[in-house]
Amino acid sequence: MNIFRLAGDMTHLASVLVLLLKIHTIKSCAGVSLKTQELYALVFITRYLDMFTSFVSIYNTIMKLIFLGSTFSIIWYMKHHKLVRRSYDKDQDTFRHWFLVLPCLLLALLIHEKFSFLEVMWTFSIFLEAVVILPQLVLLQRTRNIDNLTGQYVFLLGAYRALYILNWIYRYFTEPHYVHWITWISGLIQTLLYADFFYYYFESWKNHKKLQLPA
Repeated sequence: MNIFRLAGDMTHLASVLVLLLKIHTIKSCAGVSLKTQELYALVFITRYLDMFTSFVSIYNTIMKLIFLGSTFSIIWYMKHHKLVRRSYDKDQDTFRHWFLVLPCLLLALLIHEKFSFLEVMWTFSIFLEAVVILPQLVLLQRTRNIDNLTGQYVFLLGAYRALYILNWIYRYFTEPHYVHWITWISGLIQTLLYADFFYYYFESWKNHKKLQLPA
């Protein structure tokens, strides 16, 4: 594992911890999209099916369990915790997220490295993760005023993808025959979706102002 992969994993983990910190301490999920969390749960379920068929490492297994457990915990809090669910802005979080699932599944059935159940599900998870942030970005654009923890959560998610791009570049030049077009293109699309958010995030940080997205 190279430093970019490790940094990406730790940044991804940090994003989840920031969101859990907000929910547990403030008892609020204001500005957080339940639709994005549900899509992330589907991404992790379909990507980590290999836990039942193969063992990579203790690190790999622990990270998978953490992302599965934390995502389902966030969903449970947003749906069932009395105080947290009151802060969920259901009227603004209206992106029809399940409409993203079928196109990604069809694309995975058509474009994959090997036609098998596990491989198609893994490819589906890659395609879906590329667009999973859309409900969250739409919600932030509608609410405009974004609290610090929510802003940090989205920023860390974007940083995690950017670090993975550096990881792929590093592996391309250091590992023979390392070519994964499906992962590369999907990761690049996902990172580009964060570009507008990154711009306003750094502008607010530079000017010491609260993060606001244009309507």
